[in-house]
Amino acid sequence: MTVLWAHGAPMLPGEVQSAFDSKLAYTSVATVLGRLHVKGMVTRSPDGRAFRYEAAVGEAQLAARRIGDVLSSVSDRRAVLSGFVESLSRRDAKMLRGFLDGPDR
Repeated sequence: MTVLWAHGAPMLPGEVQSAFDSKLAYTSVATVLGRLHVKGMVTRSPDGRAFRYEAAVGEAQLAARRIGDVLSSVSDRRAVLSGFVESLSRRDAKMLRGFLDGPDR
């Protein structure tokens, strides 16, 4: 996702593969991109025999989705939220308080 966000334009799997320093196999990159497409995290458009992929969600949206996934996977949401809030810096806690106390609440 980081590569797609940084590039800012649709990319072929080979282009994504080239962006990594490691020697990832083309098929591995194509498989991961295909799975991200199924999950709705990337969009794709045909380009010859391949597809060009583009991020469908931003970094903040992905992080929020991950937090939601964690909360839905635990039995004690209160304990998780409490631990999260206690771990926040004062600045972040103030920002969160502003969101919760905002005009649309």
